[in-house]
Amino acid sequence: MIELLQAEPWLLYVGVTALGLIVGSFLNVVIWRYPRRLMHEWKTECLLLLEQPEDNSLNSTPPGLVWPASHCPKCENTIKAWDNIPVISYLLLRGRCRECRQAISWRYPVVELITGLLSLVIILQVGLTPYAGLLILVTWVLITLTGIDLDHQLLPDQITLPLLWLALVASVLGWTAVTPDQAIIGAAAGYLVLWSVFHVFRIITGKHGMGHGDFKLLAALGALLGWQLLPAVILIASASGAFFGIIWLMIRKQGRETPIPFGPFLAIGGWVALLWGDYLKSIYF
Repeated sequence: MIELLQAEPWLLYVGVTALGLIVGSFLNVVIWRYPRRLMHEWKTECLLLLEQPEDNSLNSTPPGLVWPASHCPKCENTIKAWDNIPVISYLLLRGRCRECRQAISWRYPVVELITGLLSLVIILQVGLTPYAGLLILVTWVLITLTGIDLDHQLLPDQITLPLLWLALVASVLGWTAVTPDQAIIGAAAGYLVLWSVFHVFRIITGKHGMGHGDFKLLAALGALLGWQLLPAVILIASASGAFFGIIWLMIRKQGRETPIPFGPFLAIGGWVALLWGDYLKSIYF
């Protein structure tokens, strides 16, 4: 199979893109359902800890990541397999549920397209290698974190910490160009940089400028990239955050006090550094 893909690269490109589209469809489910399950669990645990009476609104557990099958949130009809083909079904249905004609969010095909295209870019840039597989997996995780943070301003430990451990193990196994000591220093530096900014900002203004999930995400990126690329990640994240943040506030006609999640921009900076890190490093130094 590998020899065939190397002899016919277009098969590899089509296959990777198709896989990315399919995974993107699943990532939409994770982005929508997983935070709701977490919040349900947190509220239930808090009621038990505080010995408070049960909340009737918590009796219905949110759906899992695999079951029940995808369904329309309005009419609750199960979405048929032929209506769940990434991007294509959305276009054929003109962005509406087949049964009740309820509008389907444009985010679903966008996430699918982004997942497919970024997976393809990695193969084009890196080739069919184990490192490409690692980068594609990390990319899928970053897309998931971006979607959740945009919706809830939340970067769950259940996702960021496994990403950190994956990066550290990858360095030990030699899957990346980062040595174990560079990965450990990168993780510590990534966490401490934003941790320091957070507390300096809090002391000066009396406000919280970011969440602790941002510290852990940058720690994971530091473990993947090494400490040398952290300045580039922060610079790209800050510049893109300022640019898109201003546009976002202007479109929604909101003031500067409106909180904007930083996780998506850390993900952008980290992804760019993962693909073109050597070039950025040569410019930086």
